[in-house]
Amino acid sequence: MHIVYVSDGKAGHRSQALGLYQAMQRQSAAEVTFQEISLQDLALLDLFSALFSHRLDVITSTPTFIFGVGSHTHLRVWLLGKIFPTAKTVILMKPSLPIACFDYAVIPEHDGIAESERVMVTKGALNPIVNEQRHIEKRILIALGGNSKRHQWNDQKVLQVLEKIIANNPDAEIILTTSRRTPAEFLPLLSQQAYVAALQIFPVAQTPQGWIFEQMQQAEAVWVTEDSISMIYEALTAGCKVGVIAIDRLKSDRITNSIDQLLSIDLLKKDQKHLLNLKLDEAARVARLLLKI
Repeated sequence: MHIVYVSDGKAGHRSQALGLYQAMQRQSAAEVTFQEISLQDLALLDLFSALFSHRLDVITSTPTFIFGVGSHTHLRVWLLGKIFPTAKTVILMKPSLPIACFDYAVIPEHDGIAESERVMVTKGALNPIVNEQRHIEKRILIALGGNSKRHQWNDQKVLQVLEKIIANNPDAEIILTTSRRTPAEFLPLLSQQAYVAALQIFPVAQTPQGWIFEQMQQAEAVWVTEDSISMIYEALTAGCKVGVIAIDRLKSDRITNSIDQLLSIDLLKKDQKHLLNLKLDEAARVARLLLKI
């Protein structure tokens, strides 16, 4: 089985494709190979020419599946499906072209597309995380985001929540990290708080690649600011209990609505003690469906 992934170079999109490929690799009895091809290596003129020859030099083996994530990949995935008619085309988001152009679309439920023969609806975007069952009791990870197009950071509100988390978990080991969106003045402000001694602080600039995913494997619970929705689902997939730190909203849209929907499943109480405790493994579920096809 050969999977071709049309890549737009974005790490978050690649993470989704890798998550599905790795889940299929774990479940398949046959060998599963993976080829990532950049958009720049799939010139439209070459693709249109290959419609007649049904071969393309850049593709090493006839694909079984062709994945695309990111709107700029969709036309090329559709054309590759015409060049290799035995391959199944899979878009890992709401497609920019009609869904009927592809064999399958894997779409997060917040996009509001109903499940159908072609549409697989997931809780959040896919990711490559698996629950390795290494969680340490009373170990807490706090992952801070920052400003976004739909959220406005508020130092004091975040500090108040951190103080509550520490007060409610006096015996816990608490690790805190930031993101590249966290305002530069926040950590100096945090360092002035009386409770800061209870925290082990790892600024994002000082953490190596993959560090936060390893922390999720060790943490019993993870608190995430609500602007980082992908991290919320990553922590749930890792098997952590998850708390959501509210951030002021600039607007309501499908993403903020999805956060509200998620919290309504297992609502966080005002005392900040109750955590989401969902067991997610959406990549594995989608992989099972595709491998049955």
